[in-house]
Amino acid sequence: MRTIFTADKIFTGADWLPDHSIVIENNFIVDVLPMVSLPDETGMVKHFPMIAPAFIDMQIYGAAEKLFATYPTTDSLQKLYEHCMAGGTHYFLPTVATNTIEVFYKCIDAIKKYWEQNGKGVLGLHIEGPWINKLKRGAHIENLIHSPTPDEVKDILAYGEGVIKMITLAPETCSKEVIDYILSNDIIISAGHSNAGFDEAINAFDSGIAAATHLFNAMSPLHHREPGLPGAVLQHPVVMSSIIPDGYHVDFEMISIAKQIMKERLFIITDAVTKTNEGLYPHQLAGDKYESKGILSGSALTMVKGVKNLVEKTGIELSEALRMASLYPARLLGMSNQFGMIKKGYKADIVFLDEALNVI
Repeated sequence: MRTIFTADKIFTGADWLPDHSIVIENNFIVDVLPMVSLPDETGMVKHFPMIAPAFIDMQIYGAAEKLFATYPTTDSLQKLYEHCMAGGTHYFLPTVATNTIEVFYKCIDAIKKYWEQNGKGVLGLHIEGPWINKLKRGAHIENLIHSPTPDEVKDILAYGEGVIKMITLAPETCSKEVIDYILSNDIIISAGHSNAGFDEAINAFDSGIAAATHLFNAMSPLHHREPGLPGAVLQHPVVMSSIIPDGYHVDFEMISIAKQIMKERLFIITDAVTKTNEGLYPHQLAGDKYESKGILSGSALTMVKGVKNLVEKTGIELSEALRMASLYPARLLGMSNQFGMIKKGYKADIVFLDEALNVI
């Protein structure tokens, strides 16, 4: 079946195209062309103010009062998918913070079952901890944090084969053997909840760690005598990093500074949690953010709200803000040949926006 969407302007991931259309067949983009070039018999046509590539959120914990770690079920994933879609996000990595091995296994099982039921949106699991630094644990459970043994890593990676997509760890707490083994399984390692110094972090990035998790949060400080992990992220030529653009986790001026230095290496996540009183991580809404036991524990962002904040609060151009929510995460995932662009041959994952940047 052929469907055509037209728009006042389409952002392709590279350029703005005024008065253009997207022709879709079998969920793939087969053409992008000016509206005046549409054939007489076009089939179903729908018009929107703005169309852009759909968003990708690489760190989100739950929605609709169903924190995934507390409720590791297909229903929780479906609710998370519906929440993400409402914010313009078509793909995401459900994330589990420092927890017991049993909880990690249950989350892996839930994702496998969700995929078996043809569930949409989930690209894999993001495990954040427990192989992090206690000094930078944030809201993570201290007595579960530890350095991993090679056998522990091999066991969980074997159980989560094909499901675990990303692991946040502190490089200073993990041996070279462990890091090399994770990388050999084609899993993205992101440095986070880490007290690594500048040289230590640079060596970790040079050794294959491709990213950092929520820049500036839960990591060694950026100091003029010791640049720390943030300094290494800013200075390194290729390492990428997520950042949380809600104004609580990072000041908007600091996001602007980081963006000017990192350019295409910086992307956004929501780091969003949901209200819950159960499990190891009770989260309560405190204004426009969440707290757990009085500690900042997650955002109340959607990706489209993050894009708005970048444009309105940091001065980042809309085109670049949209890339930070779509193309750049796709690059880190190694999927930029499928997602993050509106281009012939790409999957038809697009978001419809009005002029105020609300998802239609």
